[in-house]
Amino acid sequence: MILVQNVSKLYRLYRRPADRIRELVPFPSKKLHQEFWALRDINFQVQKGETLGIVGPNGCGKSTLLQIVCGILQPTEGRVVTTGRIAALLELGAGFNPEFTGRENVFLNGEIMGLGRAQIERALPSIAAFAEIGDFLERPVKEYSSGMYVRLAFATAIHVEPEILVVDEALAVGDAVFANRCVRKFQELRERKITVLFVSHDLGLVKQLSDRALLLVGGRIHAQGEPNQVINQYIGLVLERQRADAEPAVGKIAAGFRHGDRSSEILEVELLDARGEPAQAIASGEAVRVRVRCVFHEAKEDPMVGILIRNRIGMEVYGTNTRVEGIELGRFDAGEELDLEFRFACWLGPQQYTLTVATQNADGTSHDWLDDVLAFEVVDARAVAGVVNLRAEIVWDVPEREQKNSGRE
Repeated sequence: MILVQNVSKLYRLYRRPADRIRELVPFPSKKLHQEFWALRDINFQVQKGETLGIVGPNGCGKSTLLQIVCGILQPTEGRVVTTGRIAALLELGAGFNPEFTGRENVFLNGEIMGLGRAQIERALPSIAAFAEIGDFLERPVKEYSSGMYVRLAFATAIHVEPEILVVDEALAVGDAVFANRCVRKFQELRERKITVLFVSHDLGLVKQLSDRALLLVGGRIHAQGEPNQVINQYIGLVLERQRADAEPAVGKIAAGFRHGDRSSEILEVELLDARGEPAQAIASGEAVRVRVRCVFHEAKEDPMVGILIRNRIGMEVYGTNTRVEGIELGRFDAGEELDLEFRFACWLGPQQYTLTVATQNADGTSHDWLDDVLAFEVVDARAVAGVVNLRAEIVWDVPEREQKNSGRE
């Protein structure tokens, strides 16, 4: 369990190193530093077995918060209470001695965690198999690539029997195979009721792995709760560079999150089936149309209209827009309306999806962006894994059987 209560972190910024010493004299003439609050009034709790994902722009205090939770930094105000052994994987380079071999660093980290040598010996084959660095396990880690380093560090952290795992952007330098292996390991940790606190810029991963999400902006908690809603707010902040306290636009359409400068406004969104009727369930492979109607409140030159389909865990499975499809919409005057359709065969796997639509400027900034404005389900008589139906054809043969039949003639 992790309990963070009223945590704030203050840094004093000095123009020159000597100013730090000058300020220590009993009667300084003036304050020689500037105050920078990296974190202000942070409050949250992570229950045993829960996974909390933390997102936010660079410099918002994510790494500082993780270091305070791990006890590396002390908060200026507030307190952190943790129960259980913590395994931390923070910035690349922390925790390993570059002169030691990979094997020696595994033993060093295990002993720091309080494990006995026999326990580490038992875990070592699993660590080596997960990291897949081969003979480099016996080489000094200063010879490792960043990918090899993070593989061994992550493998060590998850195999030292932690009760709390704290991870800061560990998968950013891993390849796709390693990233998929880590995702499966995260899911295994959840099943074992291991508490996980992690930071990632991969928003799809946060949606997939987290029970809850927390958005930090400017050192403060901007939003926390259900991952889809938190991520939608974060996307809105990033795309529009809105202030942390910006209010969502008010419109006639119910969306998960709505943002944009409203120079054009989406009035209507419909998902139509093969018969041209509004639908909430689509057969896999069925010809569908996404109809978008909007009005321009300002004159615009060659705007874009786009759609984005996400699956039930928020992963983006398909997206396109008029520019990608080579359609130039031309000029629109204030007051003009646009009615267009995206038409495609819906070869998605059977599960639930959401539809996001947007009108945008040519540079990608949004007029009106509506997250998850419609939900629909794809159904199929056959169950296929994943999010796409590739309509595989199977050709098979039994050569030995043909040879036996030939021998009888």
